Amino acid sequence: MTTTEKRAMGINEIKQYLPHRYPLLLVDRVLDVEVGKRITAIKNVTVNEEFFNGHFPHKPVMPGVLMIEAMAQTAAILSFMTMDVKPDENSVVYFVGIDNARFKRPVEPGDQLVMDVEILRISRGIWKYKATASVDGKVAVEGELMCTIRANDSAGADAKAPAAAGQ
Repeated sequence: MTTTEKRAMGINEIKQYLPHRYPLLLVDRVLDVEVGKRITAIKNVTVNEEFFNGHFPHKPVMPGVLMIEAMAQTAAILSFMTMDVKPDENSVVYFVGIDNARFKRPVEPGDQLVMDVEILRISRGIWKYKATASVDGKVAVEGELMCTIRANDSAGADAKAPAAAGQ
């Protein structure tokens, strides 16, 4: 599904598209989305984040892996919206790969991380995205993310989620 609809989403609607909850829910607001194409979302980084207690007490910076995770969560919202489904308790999004990740600047308490994600392609159940996160217009991290959406089969089999599109 591709549409030029642009709209914002608050945290309650975001939680309908992501299974993550505190402390790992890393998307606070969607600023706009073009279903099937791109999305822009934000993460407000506050000193109250649990990870700042240990990373690092003398110079708090957001861990790079969490910046990548925030971009991946933004990509997951776009994917589910593109498929026109909301995940259920059996939907799991897995990383398949992270290419060309580059960290350009630290992200500190008080920063607002703006994540721009666009779909590059969907092939055989693998979604590839170009993702960039910036603070005050300056790139903090960028890279290409590859993910797949699977059903969380209690028997351990990795079946495709029933509504996966673009395959």
